[in-house]
Amino acid sequence: MAATDIERGLSTAEVEERIAAGKINRNMELKTKSVKELIIENLCTLFNLINVILAFLVILTGSFKNLTFLFVVFLNTAIGVIQSMRSKKMVDKLTLLTSKKAIAVRDGSEVELDLDQIVLDDIIRLGRGDQIPADAVVVSGEALVNESLLTGESDLIKKQPGSELMSGSFIDSGLLRARVIHVGADNYVAKINNEAKYVKKVNSEIMNALNAIVRFASIIMIPLGLALFASSVSELWDAAGTPGDSALSWCFSELLAGHVPSSALLSTVGALLGMIPQGLVLLTSSVLAIATVRLARRKVLAQQLYCIETLARVDVLCLDKTGTITSGRMEVEGTYPLPVEGMGAGEGDAAVPVDTTVLDFALANVARATSADANETCQALLNYYADRPVEVSEPLSVIPFSSSKKWSGASFAQGSYVMGAAQFVLSDRAFAQVENRVAELADTCRVLVVARVDGFTPDGDMVGEAEPVGFVTIRDEIRTSAAETIGYFNEQGVTLNVISGDDPRTVSSIARVVGVPGADAYVDATTLDTPAKLDAAVDRYHVFGRVTPQQKRELVQALKRREHTVAMTGDGVNDVLALKEADCSVAMAAGSDAARNVAEIVLVDNDFASMPAVVAEGRRSINNLQRSASLFLTKTLFSMGLAALCIALPPYPFEPIQMTLINFFCIGAPGFVLGLEPNNARVRGSFLTNVLKRALPASIAVILAAALDIFVARVFGFSQLTLSTMCLLSSCAVSVSLIWRISQPLTPLRVVLFVFVVAGILVGVIGFPELLSIANLSMGQMVILAVIVVFTCSVFFKLATMMDSLKPRRRHAATGFGRGVRVHLGRGGGKVSSTGSTAERFAKRVAADMAQRREDRTAREAEARALEGVAQAQPKKKKGSGAKRSRVTKSAQGIKVSMPSKKKK
Repeated sequence: MAATDIERGLSTAEVEERIAAGKINRNMELKTKSVKELIIENLCTLFNLINVILAFLVILTGSFKNLTFLFVVFLNTAIGVIQSMRSKKMVDKLTLLTSKKAIAVRDGSEVELDLDQIVLDDIIRLGRGDQIPADAVVVSGEALVNESLLTGESDLIKKQPGSELMSGSFIDSGLLRARVIHVGADNYVAKINNEAKYVKKVNSEIMNALNAIVRFASIIMIPLGLALFASSVSELWDAAGTPGDSALSWCFSELLAGHVPSSALLSTVGALLGMIPQGLVLLTSSVLAIATVRLARRKVLAQQLYCIETLARVDVLCLDKTGTITSGRMEVEGTYPLPVEGMGAGEGDAAVPVDTTVLDFALANVARATSADANETCQALLNYYADRPVEVSEPLSVIPFSSSKKWSGASFAQGSYVMGAAQFVLSDRAFAQVENRVAELADTCRVLVVARVDGFTPDGDMVGEAEPVGFVTIRDEIRTSAAETIGYFNEQGVTLNVISGDDPRTVSSIARVVGVPGADAYVDATTLDTPAKLDAAVDRYHVFGRVTPQQKRELVQALKRREHTVAMTGDGVNDVLALKEADCSVAMAAGSDAARNVAEIVLVDNDFASMPAVVAEGRRSINNLQRSASLFLTKTLFSMGLAALCIALPPYPFEPIQMTLINFFCIGAPGFVLGLEPNNARVRGSFLTNVLKRALPASIAVILAAALDIFVARVFGFSQLTLSTMCLLSSCAVSVSLIWRISQPLTPLRVVLFVFVVAGILVGVIGFPELLSIANLSMGQMVILAVIVVFTCSVFFKLATMMDSLKPRRRHAATGFGRGVRVHLGRGGGKVSSTGSTAERFAKRVAADMAQRREDRTAREAEARALEGVAQAQPKKKKGSGAKRSRVTKSAQGIKVSMPSKKKK
């Protein structure tokens, strides 16, 4: 574009032409789900579908009192919707913190535009603090750009005419004009976001266990339900005197006559309801929702309920350096004066105070003199000397920092001083004298030299040869809580990996300071140019530098192939792919929109120290749910076993209303109380295995009790109401025994809970016999029931003791150089096996390639639809070029927005 075009920019006709061609900066950022999507996601589940079908069958019978189970379904759905909406609201609110305006040159005037009004070839003006809205190339001016959110590189990058600017980065200092070269889906940020737009499966043992139980129940309940209903209808047919040709034809004739076999339907629904772990689903949602509320008080946003559990199970934590271990700003590591003998005050110069070194005087005053356009280095010096007693001297002349000169300076009554990179400030002779010292300090920090000069020319050049007076070292500011937090994860046995786009030596030094094990061994990811090298590096290193966004994702994938549960922290666009791939992702609120939107957990106050609180909540949730879930799963298992038994010995002894009594007093109330207790013990073993070990003995005992009750009822000719009552009481007795056992060791709260359960059952049975369909048992029947209860409870305690004596089965996986071996360590010894044959591995690779191609095709289709959608868009008219706008700068907390009313004059 010609120089005259730089001043004029695009004409109105040229803008309209590009809009018509779809060359507009369409917003391609990752967005949160819509309200409609969230409601559908929580409403349309297999669990809800099963319950709706069962409710419809109950309505057919007209027994509306047996619809109470729908309350659990409503509560569970409401909790999911409310939590999802709350997370969406918070993330959308955080997204509003970033700038959404830009200044463009059109028809020779500067106009303020929304980001989606920018078109291809627009000339945009960018100054300090501005975020680059689209990929562009510099056409005039120069600036230092912070690309840390994109690359992880904390050093500022100099941009001058011809240099490319990446969307999403920030102007740290300087002023330039740039021509937009990419818009919409073609932007660097959009390309990374498109790769992250696949649906991520939640890696949650609890959710997987619940889904497995519901799926198993939904499969088995169909044949069991049909068989049980047929058996119950046959029983009714026999009681009716076997009219018609068969029980089936009789049932159809009754239905056509408007007579619904209510008792058969109710008994079948009662059996099927028992197979669905309704209370467990509700308890899990409630416990995790309460955990998210507790975390919110600690400024931690959990966008997805099950991520709390996943983080508690993590055994590998991948940390991004910038924004996670470090705050994202610079700090002074130290000052190193040099001997200045013979360097007294010049002619006419005042002397530096005797209680202040020349180095401290020069640093403090040069920083103050150039503070009007302070970059990160200058701001670090200002913070360092803010509370140090260094005399303030009025500057006589000021030379601002220039990216071409690489130094800044100022003249005072006490002399003239410059500060900058040693190679640019000092002569070859002077630099040779201090080169070794500079190299020594530069191992872990950025080194600046401070030198005295005779003065400055009108053009801002140094007069005389610069004589060094000392050095100052600048480094990324390490969060004060980083070392303590990393120490916590070390104690918990979590492997720590630091993955950054920064120089590996810098990353290693910072990791060493905060206590990351193995930080001395680091690798430059630019050398990992093959999948085999990268895969091998995962087993050898814990510090990775110069890592690209794609390599970050591949490192996480390699760890997951080794059957690790991986968490990833990050705040930049360069972290998005890895965040999406990790089992649990944690983002800083001050980071990029994309990072926040793909992460399961957002640290609202940008404090890495909140992580142990998330782990503690996860442990409390998992350990307590494992204890409480045994109560719910007991009902599911014995309902299945009893339904199978009653196919041969109909009818099913429980009505839905009786299951409500068991659900509340034997399962729901104790489950919720035990599920919310404090518990920070380490999570051990598989969730489903641990629950089954507690639930199986109780389920077997209940089925045995029901079988004995049915046998006795048939032998002595007890009524159906009596049989139902005996089964209800014997089941409650076994359930109370299970509650007693899982409540060990007893606490005052658990004692109160146990008394409440026993009292509640007695009040229900004695006080509401008609509502609960309870028979008035004779003395003989009560004696028989007591014998059955004592016997089955003894069986329960014996089986439970046997289950506890079983040693947990351990499984570990180890891989090396891309070829995997799996190590099984079990009760009967150990064995080593391959991760699969060559054919199996080939099939997995083919499947992965096909999935990737489907994702790419979907992304291309979405891009095409987006471009078609903007073809009819028109830019909004602006009143003038003098409109004020907000500015975005990097602060200690990440992104800071300065509104027009607060803008400095």
